[in-house]
Amino acid sequence: MTRLHKIGCRFFSATTRLLAEVPQPKKELPRLSPEEYKALRDQYYYNRNKQRGQTATNYSLSLFLGFLTLSFASVPLYRVVCQKTGWGGTPMTDSSKITPDKLVPVDTDRKIRVSFTAETSRLLPWKFVPQQREVYLVPGETALAFYKAKNTSDKDITGMATYSVTPDHIAPYFNKIQCFCFEEQRLNAGEEVDMPLFFFIDPEYSQDPSMRNVEDVVLHYTFFKATHDASHEQILAEAQGKKGHDQNESNKD
Repeated sequence: MTRLHKIGCRFFSATTRLLAEVPQPKKELPRLSPEEYKALRDQYYYNRNKQRGQTATNYSLSLFLGFLTLSFASVPLYRVVCQKTGWGGTPMTDSSKITPDKLVPVDTDRKIRVSFTAETSRLLPWKFVPQQREVYLVPGETALAFYKAKNTSDKDITGMATYSVTPDHIAPYFNKIQCFCFEEQRLNAGEEVDMPLFFFIDPEYSQDPSMRNVEDVVLHYTFFKATHDASHEQILAEAQGKKGHDQNESNKD
């Protein structure tokens, strides 16, 4: 009985394998006319090129917005780094490092001469000059100086000042308590103002061997015309609007 069952199973398996090997009739696709084929091909290439164009547009706009954002961020980031580290000849303005022990004059006869210079951008119709040529002080001693700015035009103008010290390696020791730098200053037509500068040189300056021969320091200010607000916001708004328009057109299709 078992033998007959095995023979039956083998026969059934062989029959099933033979049936599976019988070629099945192929299903033919509906034939297209030349006009239908051309229309289908044109639609395929149109959709592919449209998708590529949309991807390239989105990529270009994203890249533009990225660089525009980076240009906005680079200036304040560079400013913060310079102010906190004294890098690039920028005096220190980090108020957290101004402690009472820093404001104790060093007992020494060796005084440092600090000279003041100024210039304005050719696009800024201001007269900007220091009110004193130089001051002498010892490390740890505070000093007060003034610059005078006058708007010589018939329009209200906003300006912004940058500054640096020479030699640049004294910058980490040059500290400002009060300063008008990196802040927008708006002067009405014909207005003239005094701009105070309150500063000191860190007492650690006298303990640095590299400062041994540094006795003359030049503090230089440059005023520029602040014109970034309206133009940059307009460019950013136009770029965002164009990107939104392209996306809406894509969704409609």
